[in-house]
Amino acid sequence: MTVNPTLLRELPADLKRERLPRHVAVIMDGNGRWAKQRGLPRIMGHRRGVDALKDILRCCKDWGIQALTAYAFSTENWGRPAEEVDFLMTLFERVLRQELREMMEEDVQIRFVGNLHALPRSLQKEIEYSMEQTRQNRSIQFTIATNYGGRQEIIQACRSIATQVQQGLLQPDEIDEALFEHHLYTAGISELDLMIRTSGEMRISNFLLWQVAYAELYVTDTLWPDFNRAEFHQALSSYQQRERRFGKV
Repeated sequence: MTVNPTLLRELPADLKRERLPRHVAVIMDGNGRWAKQRGLPRIMGHRRGVDALKDILRCCKDWGIQALTAYAFSTENWGRPAEEVDFLMTLFERVLRQELREMMEEDVQIRFVGNLHALPRSLQKEIEYSMEQTRQNRSIQFTIATNYGGRQEIIQACRSIATQVQQGLLQPDEIDEALFEHHLYTAGISELDLMIRTSGEMRISNFLLWQVAYAELYVTDTLWPDFNRAEFHQALSSYQQRERRFGKV
């Protein structure tokens, strides 16, 4: 019997709450292909993708997952057609305005990570406002990686640490993993447990390169606009069947 994804409000009985990932990241791939398969403009795939993301965010909150990080726009995505990039920037801005009230009601803390200074100023203002308004919310941390690149994140962390060493505020032998993580965009978010990629592509695409070190990977052929609670259930079932040894026996 096929389960109606909209009915999965409570944590499915076959999932163990104590073994849920604390932090899930999603590479939301396949919006353009979803639209092309239906003879629609690519922007329609992005619109449908936003709906899928909203549902997975609420699912994480309903099921007790502490943090969700979504790869919304990479540093490489500027190479897409200008019309599509402009639409995405406008879409981000509009969704932030429309969804902020509900995010407050649902106690969602919104964070944006990436090189935000390169974004349109009007979008930067919406981002700053949404982060400030939701700063005290605690039900789930929702992080949106925008103009983000994993290599760039590591480089900026190195530069920040090097500056402190140059200024005499830090000794080289004081640099360890904990200090390095403090200089990453994701500082303050729990360690990444599960990374999900849709559309079947077998690559990480410059996403959370440091954080993914010991995360479990789950790849599905499902295109992101079709990724729903039933698909998320399958990903979590796969995750809970794995033995996480972190390099140990």
